[in-house]
Amino acid sequence: MSMVSRSAHRPDAAGPGNGGPDPAAPQAGAEATRPGAPESPGAAPEPDDRHRLTALQGLAALSLDAMASVAYGPEAIVLVLAAAGAHGLGFTLPVTLAIAALLAVLVASYRQVIAAFPNGGGSYAVAKTHLGRRTALVAAASLVLDYVLNVAVSVTAGVAALTSAFPSLYGDRLGICLAVLVLVTAVNLRGIVDSAKAFIVPTALFVGAILALIVVGLFRDGPASTVTADGHASVLAQNATGVGALLLLKAFASGCSALTGVEAVANAVPTFRAPAAKRAQRTEVALGALLGIMLIGLSVLIGRFHLQPVEGVTVLAQLADAALGHNWAFYVVQFATVVLLALAANTSFGGLPVLMSLLARDNYLPHVFALKADRQVHRHGVLALAAVAAALLVFSGGDVNTLVPLFAIGVFVGFTICQVGMVRHWRAERSPGWRGKTLLNGFGALLTGVSALVVTATKFTEGAWLIIIALPLLVLAFEAVHRAYARIGACLGLGRVPEPPRRAHSLVVVPVSHLSQLTCEALGAAVSLGDEVIAVTVTYDAPEDRHATEALRRDWELWNPGVELLELPATTRSIGPPIAAYIRDLTAHQAADRPGPLPATRVTVLIPEAEPAHLWQRLLQNQRGAVVAHAVRRDTDAVICRLRFRLAAAPQQRRTP
Repeated sequence: MSMVSRSAHRPDAAGPGNGGPDPAAPQAGAEATRPGAPESPGAAPEPDDRHRLTALQGLAALSLDAMASVAYGPEAIVLVLAAAGAHGLGFTLPVTLAIAALLAVLVASYRQVIAAFPNGGGSYAVAKTHLGRRTALVAAASLVLDYVLNVAVSVTAGVAALTSAFPSLYGDRLGICLAVLVLVTAVNLRGIVDSAKAFIVPTALFVGAILALIVVGLFRDGPASTVTADGHASVLAQNATGVGALLLLKAFASGCSALTGVEAVANAVPTFRAPAAKRAQRTEVALGALLGIMLIGLSVLIGRFHLQPVEGVTVLAQLADAALGHNWAFYVVQFATVVLLALAANTSFGGLPVLMSLLARDNYLPHVFALKADRQVHRHGVLALAAVAAALLVFSGGDVNTLVPLFAIGVFVGFTICQVGMVRHWRAERSPGWRGKTLLNGFGALLTGVSALVVTATKFTEGAWLIIIALPLLVLAFEAVHRAYARIGACLGLGRVPEPPRRAHSLVVVPVSHLSQLTCEALGAAVSLGDEVIAVTVTYDAPEDRHATEALRRDWELWNPGVELLELPATTRSIGPPIAAYIRDLTAHQAADRPGPLPATRVTVLIPEAEPAHLWQRLLQNQRGAVVAHAVRRDTDAVICRLRFRLAAAPQQRRTP
């Protein structure tokens, strides 16, 4: 098979310059992967299934964000209601039940999203189909911001819990945050299945600890211990007169931070094993059930033990103390919470690279984000997420309070757009029961929309204004990338049948500096590629260089390879510009000698380079090939071909006695 045909059928061959899909051409296999396309239950497993998730692995890889929100969701409700005093804390359970109802709506909605859009993308895919391109880009931008902030917030929250237990580490929190980020990134670069296997145990430990805390607490008439809260000042308001609707709405919006991460499964459906949609739906339902049980159970215990928020101690720590006592079980809960908070960033590493690949396929991000490594990893997406998250950690100094006000706004925007899109979906499809589903999604859109407005308004001065600015800027960046690909597609004539190819006279230029086996291999390749071959060498007039030039001229005549050696005099110690100038002159002369409709001469510069046997030996190379290639690419239109001559490892020489 020819090189051309191999390239055309290579799985990762893509749009302009093999960087991604053609901007103006339909995607191959679009019929098989269209939204709503049913999966064949009897289909044979794909060969890369070992790099995809089971339902249990998906729960470990994609639910850590949502699970970790149990540690701060109930506390967010209590802190708001504490402004109304002890009477306000009595509304903790009703507010939590409202959040649990919204959770049920979201789980049911995203379960339908998974079935309708099995290629992933979540709210972006829904909006692109039913709400238009601009709305889809807003949804995508909100998800990108949410995923990036989730990484930074999760890592800083986990390290904050660690430094609370070991205050001596507080000064090193930024370094610890970056170390945790490097660890999570390294695990995800090995593949999402490996990350899921690594995080199954921490996830199971946390869920088991929280469920045990709830069950034991329900059998207690009073708190087993209050050691954790003793000596800490209460933040409960003493002069409160009543609970207003605005306060309850604010508590509801703050508690909805526990819902972040619910959308991650719908965004990453392609990472599941076949049948991917069914496995993802089971994972979504399991996540919603576990999260709802834990949130409601913890809220019941808050009312049962009459807990009050205090400075310096989390509500979850107080609940563990009250239900389990201040013993080893208490420390197990704290340890599991620290680990899960630190690793909750893994949800973003599972969802965002898939979303970025979809954006890249639609020409809104560089096409490199659509490529996969051997382990079905969107490596460039993982590394880009890690780099931006690291920048946020450095910006915040590892302080979670700097990042929390920015968190959750993006996910509420995505929730709302997704729900509105599903309303349009049901009205267009009119399948059995579509009216009830439409009402369900419409009610969910109303709740999440109100929550987004309340969170934005209450957190605006604390840093939420940054998200309001970043969201449209990100959409504008998507649009700029899309316009750039449209211009590239127009220049390349994508989507149009090109003219028949015409053979041109081929001239190959080979830069040489000495005679060697590398020179022989280069000339052999050149005479195989071109109709005419010219070898060029750059010469200098300095006294120390004249001997080398004369030696090369003499050896070339003795060798007599049948190829002309042309000397290019240079006044400065440079190698690239003289060769580029010669090729410009050569191209001009060839064009002048071939007037009329005949194609001009195709000039190829074949640059021979030795490839060492060991990686460290590359430091010993002079990099002349890279210098020449850069100059030719910058100053000419010649084709550049870099010939790699692999050096075998030299055998060990025997010592003579």
